[in-house]
Amino acid sequence: MERDNLRSMATDELWDLYETATAQLSNKLAEEKARLQERERRLQKLRSVSGNRTSDHARRPNSSPKYQNPKNPTQTWCGRGRHPRWLTALLRSGKTLDNFLIVPPPTEKRL
Repeated sequence: MERDNLRSMATDELWDLYETATAQLSNKLAEEKARLQERERRLQKLRSVSGNRTSDHARRPNSSPKYQNPKNPTQTWCGRGRHPRWLTALLRSGKTLDNFLIVPPPTEKRL
């Protein structure tokens, strides 16, 4: 609609146009909301069938560290997930994971 047409309209006609547009927008928003709620319901149903990955991850037992930074012994990595930054840098320099293995102390054998 052109602006000249809007300017020439009476106040009552403009108000009717406003109410019609508001009603149309309200209907469209309600339809979109219903569509999104249905989609969310289907996604939740899929999640419950396939299991929730985050809860599976949370149930994993803690793992003891297997690798240690020789320059800073407080930095360790258990071997799960992405390599830590300190390890990535050392691997790029040509070293291997075996260079950073934490050697367990020898156990005493009972006779």
